[in-house]
Amino acid sequence: MTGLLVITAVPAEAEAVRAGLSDPATTVVAVGVGPAVAGAATARLLALAEAGGRPYRGVVSAGVAGGFPDHVPVGGTVLGSSAIAADLGAESPEGFIPVDQLGMPAELLGGGVRITADRALLAALRAGLPAATVGPVLTVTTVTGTATSTDELRRRHPDAVAEAMEGYGVAVAAAHAGVPFVELRTISNPIGPRDRDAWRLREALEALTAAAAALSTATATGT
Repeated sequence: MTGLLVITAVPAEAEAVRAGLSDPATTVVAVGVGPAVAGAATARLLALAEAGGRPYRGVVSAGVAGGFPDHVPVGGTVLGSSAIAADLGAESPEGFIPVDQLGMPAELLGGGVRITADRALLAALRAGLPAATVGPVLTVTTVTGTATSTDELRRRHPDAVAEAMEGYGVAVAAAHAGVPFVELRTISNPIGPRDRDAWRLREALEALTAAAAALSTATATGT
């Protein structure tokens, strides 16, 4: 068994993670934006590793994210207790209906709309990042950019701390492969009306480098 597989969306995130790593056994791959490409690429990487006789200890979806300001500040670090497919479902006159409430057979829902992080891997990262905010991270295919959509997300997911675009896809691939999963994010912007001037991408990438050191600790624990 080899080290962790860290999945990011873009090369800048991958470079930030690598800059903070001390464990050469950790593999970092930028696979693209969104849950579909993230899930497909992760599944392929996990299958190749297993076929080669060197399966990964765990999978981490890592990168920058938007944060709910009342839970985590810009520049802060988040550990996802679960990955939630926040916009997988159906619209109705009464509002949004999550896919697991549409009456579909359970076997068609895979891991459901919420996939819980691996306890041991999450605990190892929490030990290395004691100041990190822990809570559910939403996976969206459209980044939230209005007060109305922000309020709707808060209503449906009051305990969520951040949103990104890949975590759920990575989590599904890991669940199907039977590999531990967790999500690590640093906050580049507050969730709300779209304002690029309020984004602090450089600070979030620097925080991601600092947080990446905890990944080496997690691998060293034998997780």
